[in-house]
Amino acid sequence: MSSGVYVEVHDRELLKSLRWWDGFVVSLACPGFLISALGFTYAVLGTWGTVVFWMLSMVIGACQAFIYQEPALMFPDKSGGIALYANEAWKGKTTLIGPIITFGYWFGWSAVLAINGMLIGTLIQAQWFSSNTLNIFDGLGHITLAKLIGIGCIIGIWFLNTRGMRVGVNLTYITGALLLIPLGVIMFGAFFSGHFHSSNMAWTVHGWNDGWKVALVWLYLMGWSAYGVEGVASFGPEFKELHDTRKALLTASAFSLVVYFLLPLGVAGTLSMDQINAGANGAYVVTALTTIIGAGSSIATVLLIAGLLLAMNTATMDASRALYGISRGGMTLKQLGVLNKHHVPGRAMTVDSVFNILLLLVFDSNLVILAASNLGYIMAHIFALSGVILMRRTRPNWPRPYKLKTGWLVVAGVMVVANLVFTLIALTNFSATGYASGNKILGISTELLLGPVILLIGAILFVIRRVAQDKQKFQWRDTSEQIHPESELV
Repeated sequence: MSSGVYVEVHDRELLKSLRWWDGFVVSLACPGFLISALGFTYAVLGTWGTVVFWMLSMVIGACQAFIYQEPALMFPDKSGGIALYANEAWKGKTTLIGPIITFGYWFGWSAVLAINGMLIGTLIQAQWFSSNTLNIFDGLGHITLAKLIGIGCIIGIWFLNTRGMRVGVNLTYITGALLLIPLGVIMFGAFFSGHFHSSNMAWTVHGWNDGWKVALVWLYLMGWSAYGVEGVASFGPEFKELHDTRKALLTASAFSLVVYFLLPLGVAGTLSMDQINAGANGAYVVTALTTIIGAGSSIATVLLIAGLLLAMNTATMDASRALYGISRGGMTLKQLGVLNKHHVPGRAMTVDSVFNILLLLVFDSNLVILAASNLGYIMAHIFALSGVILMRRTRPNWPRPYKLKTGWLVVAGVMVVANLVFTLIALTNFSATGYASGNKILGISTELLLGPVILLIGAILFVIRRVAQDKQKFQWRDTSEQIHPESELV
């Protein structure tokens, strides 16, 4: 029998089918992430505080995305984004950083499915089934109509994305176009219609305990949303041209800077604090739209759901490629490093979906899921940013199609310190958000403990991969590949 008859599924490659504008459209999910958390911040930071600190978080996110241009073009074949760059930088120091951080990064993106699925279910139930009090099960968690709707959204997004990259991108174009309608109305409509009231704007962040400390805790949580513009780097191997990654990062950052200032401002100037607090779970967007244009709440709800589906779609695309990338990099179970016949990581998408359905069933608060998933995500940024600096010393001669100016390395260092401060303060003061359960273990809110557990699971799966699957001895350091592969070619 001919030796060329069989082709292993591992030989399948991610298709180079994207241009920079596809990456930009995928990044439109970031305003969807903003919608999920924005409503909770007004009550604790006030109106001007909410506008200023969301904008500050987005400035940090944009600076980080600019810095990630260098590693993104250094490793154009790495699927999985910034966590894979962190691994490349730190594996020479310890092999544990990569699997821990990459798994945490995956959790940060993956949890969007549960958060937005629950939010969509809540909006649909409130809008069209408000009299339905379905409560099927009470135990560790409880199953409601809203959760069943959320599960249906997760399954639908999974089904479409497993059909191929182009299907996912086309869905992104549709939902992104619909999302731009409510965004535009809230960002600009209130000023032209006369519904913006400057009297609603007030600065209430004073002192340390009830002011700046609370703001720093929220800057930690805001990073889950505002830092998301880096996600387009995860699709690096799928862009047709090398510099498409860079263009997508820059345009995504520029657009998000505008949205993260004008959307919080538009909501604050249009609605009273009571209206915002009553719809903090996302319904405040419907209230704002109805106030500005007098449109039916049903239309406003449909547009909002489109934006949330966009965020779920992007999360599925990004998180699955993170799992696929870390598997191909030898850092987690090898079964996840497989592409299906449509050249997308179908197995990783299935793991994402099942995991988030479990999250949705067990937890009742979106903020709890966000807080739990955020630790690994912020740590990924800390190690990726510091990794950019580290690789200037460990890989000085590695080709850099885009090389940052020295000043940007200083900015990277400042971002590392800032994110460390946000994380440390948040871990010990989560109750300052006003949404904590009050339960603590070893001084840490129980809402935050799932994050360290996920990081530990990442380390365990790495050991299983190396020792049980690859039959290799565990190594604390990996100093291989410090020389660019092309330099070894004859």
